[in-house]
Amino acid sequence: MRNAMLILAAATLIFGCSKNETSSSTTSTTETTATMATAAPPPAAQPVPAPATTTTAASAPAAPASAAIASSDGEKPGMHIDITELKRASGGTVNLKFVLSNNTSERVGMWRFLGGKDTNDDNDVSGVTLVDPVGKKKYFVVTDTEKSCLCSRKVDHIDANSKLNLWAKYPAPPPDVTKVSIEIPHFQPIDDVPISQ
Repeated sequence: MRNAMLILAAATLIFGCSKNETSSSTTSTTETTATMATAAPPPAAQPVPAPATTTTAASAPAAPASAAIASSDGEKPGMHIDITELKRASGGTVNLKFVLSNNTSERVGMWRFLGGKDTNDDNDVSGVTLVDPVGKKKYFVVTDTEKSCLCSRKVDHIDANSKLNLWAKYPAPPPDVTKVSIEIPHFQPIDDVPISQ
């Protein structure tokens, strides 16, 4: 009987240990699963923002033209001139740049329109002169040895509602002359035009 009790006690002890190991193993597995379940999930992929809309060159506004430093209206309504530059240059000269606008509904011929009498080209702008009102001196367009002006030449016509960029080169007035008048055939005189350096 005593042996039977010892065997029963040993069996209970073995069974109990075995159950504790299983329980411990189960508890460990449960803890691992719980730990994995509570771990932070990987971050979700962030949506990529759409690229900003850009303006194409075709829809961009055109660059503004050079600002006029002086202007004049012509004898014929709709004709207009903007002086865009009067600047001293190398070689003792002054460069004049201007824009002729034809805001009429018809083409205007340039034959002797802005030309002078002392050049070989009837379609140039040699008739445009600079005047120093203080020194009482008029400056004509520079010409070469063949009497061709250093200016816009062979300008046949200007179409309706269009513009022409024109230029001419003159002997430079003395350094103390900072403003001149510009006389253009068929246009009102333009006074006090500054000469830039």
